[in-house]
Amino acid sequence: MGQVSTTALAKIYNIAPKELFSQLIELGYITKQDDNWLLTESGVKNGGSIKESTQYGQYIVWPEGLDLNKSQTPKPLMTSTSIGKNFDLTANKVNFIFSELGWVQKGLKGWVVTEQGKKQGGIQAEDKKSGIPYVRWPEGIIHSKALSETIGHVKGVDNSPTPEAIKVTNEESVEFREKFEAKHRSADGHMVRSKAEMLIDNWLYMAEIVHAYERKLPIEEDVYCDFYIPTGRVYIEYWGYENDPKYLARKKKKIDLYNKYGFNLIELQDKDVQNLDDILPKLLLKHGVQAY
Repeated sequence: MGQVSTTALAKIYNIAPKELFSQLIELGYITKQDDNWLLTESGVKNGGSIKESTQYGQYIVWPEGLDLNKSQTPKPLMTSTSIGKNFDLTANKVNFIFSELGWVQKGLKGWVVTEQGKKQGGIQAEDKKSGIPYVRWPEGIIHSKALSETIGHVKGVDNSPTPEAIKVTNEESVEFREKFEAKHRSADGHMVRSKAEMLIDNWLYMAEIVHAYERKLPIEEDVYCDFYIPTGRVYIEYWGYENDPKYLARKKKKIDLYNKYGFNLIELQDKDVQNLDDILPKLLLKHGVQAY
């Protein structure tokens, strides 16, 4: 019996690939960690294996006759309560951390999984008695780098990569940071890397918009935004130094990542910085952020 990819298997069963992935999760054959599908021990026992392709990288293949109707007890998905026990946090705190990461959002009651949350394997559910929505997660979520880093920040534990480690994985970013030091102090005390960033930071501060400077994106890659606004989950990038080839290459990589993960991004140029009062309120409003 031959082996086929998950997409090819979906065609054999005449179902949508998305539906097949959901069934495989429920059976406990696969789980999703960050943006990658992982094969579980149960998936291996039922014939799943990993293949390597020069074009597509690693992917999972299955026996052509894989039985999706096997009577078995899949591994239970985790709730915010069970996840919180792993980190000594309350369920409420875990949900707010998930919200900050952009994986869930607050509904009228309870929590609703976002598109980013679905990519992490989150599955929408609701309490049978109250009908209040909540999200269930694959057990691999507790090993998410983005989650553990954010929890470390919340707890005041510095688990960020060392400068030496960053140099190995992201030498371009380190070179940029060393070339453009954060020596401009904005009105709220942030030390930023240019006068343009100082004007943007001051504008956000005077508009009473809560924001972070150089917040790490909630992804595996070590990439930092210029500004992050939790309300609306909006990232702001100021693009300067347009005559620097290395900077332009770095800019393209960052934009590709923003597009890959579907993050809300506002891009500002020099001409925009001179007209922030006219430009930023309109751009922020598109993401539900009221400036005044």
